Amino acid sequence: MPFYLVLLMVISYKSVALAGIGAGTIQTAILTPVELVKIRLQVNTARKPTSSSDKIGPIKEAKGIIEREGLKGLYRGLGINVLRDAPAHGVYFWTYEYSREWLHPGCRKSAEESLLTMLTAGGCAGVASWVVCYPLDVVKSRLQGQGDASPKYSGIVDCFKKSVQEEGLAVLWRGLGTAVSRAFLVNGAIFSAHELALRCFFPETPDQVLNTAG
Repeated sequence: MPFYLVLLMVISYKSVALAGIGAGTIQTAILTPVELVKIRLQVNTARKPTSSSDKIGPIKEAKGIIEREGLKGLYRGLGINVLRDAPAHGVYFWTYEYSREWLHPGCRKSAEESLLTMLTAGGCAGVASWVVCYPLDVVKSRLQGQGDASPKYSGIVDCFKKSVQEEGLAVLWRGLGTAVSRAFLVNGAIFSAHELALRCFFPETPDQVLNTAG
């Protein structure tokens, strides 16, 4: 009996959320350096390469961070990443499971929801997770975008205060519309692909498996 089929029938929404929080926490160890390099490349507009040899790529940027700030420099913003990703992933997976069951009652056991249900539930999950974490994402980007030389912000709370004082409360939600629009489409497609792939590999539904076992 495929293990995931059993889980579908017995796992609670609370367990789904806790598992999501755990997954979000663990992934930060891998993604924090990647996010840091990406943000540094995006915000460092002061660099204007005059030749192809002066162009800064991800590897060169990562090496530069290590040279200037040490290996720990690659993990700048780890704390804010955990604060952002842990609850966001909990909300993400909880919203998906709750939405699909609400849209198609009984589908967690029967696995018979329509493609539209998968797309809608996945889209709602993506939107909900971004709404929850967006202010922290703004702070994270600002903290990771600054270097050790002359940091503007001393920490998470300081970044919150200065950002709001200088640009108003709306700065914490700037760009949210674009983010949630993208999130609805992307995550609807992700969860749909995930569910359809499971059905291809494991065509039996949880109910069918239990009936066969009984």
